[in-house]
Amino acid sequence: MSDPQKPSVLFVCVHNAGRSQMAAAFLTYLAGDRIEVRSAGSAPAEHVNPAVVEAMAEVGIDIAAETPKVLTSEAVQASDVVITMGCGDACPYFPGKTYLDWKLDDPAGQGVAAVRPIRDEIRTRIRSLVGELTEGGRG
Repeated sequence: MSDPQKPSVLFVCVHNAGRSQMAAAFLTYLAGDRIEVRSAGSAPAEHVNPAVVEAMAEVGIDIAAETPKVLTSEAVQASDVVITMGCGDACPYFPGKTYLDWKLDDPAGQGVAAVRPIRDEIRTRIRSLVGELTEGGRG
C-alpha cells in the first residue's frame, strides 16, 4: 500500500515497453525515494524495447533489467496520480485520483535516433512533475 506521506505515480501505456518505462525510470532517478513509482501496460510486451534501453543508457539510466507489467485495478487504486500515454480506455477509473494523459510519440519499432526526442520530452515532463509533487505541498 502507498505511504500516505509519499505521493505515488503510475505510468501506463499499451505495452509497458517504452514510454511508461522511460517515465518511471526518470521519476525514480530524479525523485529518489520521495515518490513511489509504478508502471504498467494494458497489453504488456515480453521485453522492454531495446532502443529504449539504449536511449536511457545514453543518459546514465540502466533499465535493461526492467520487465513489462500488466495493468491492474490494484495498481491504479494504490496510486495518487495516473499518467496515461496512449492506453486508450483500457485504464480503470477511480474517483479521487489525478489522471493526466501525455500525448507522446510511440517508440515501438523505432530506432534509438527516433527514441531520443521522446526520451528528452519525457525527461522534461518528469522534471516538472517532480516539482509539482514534492514542492507543491504533496510530498
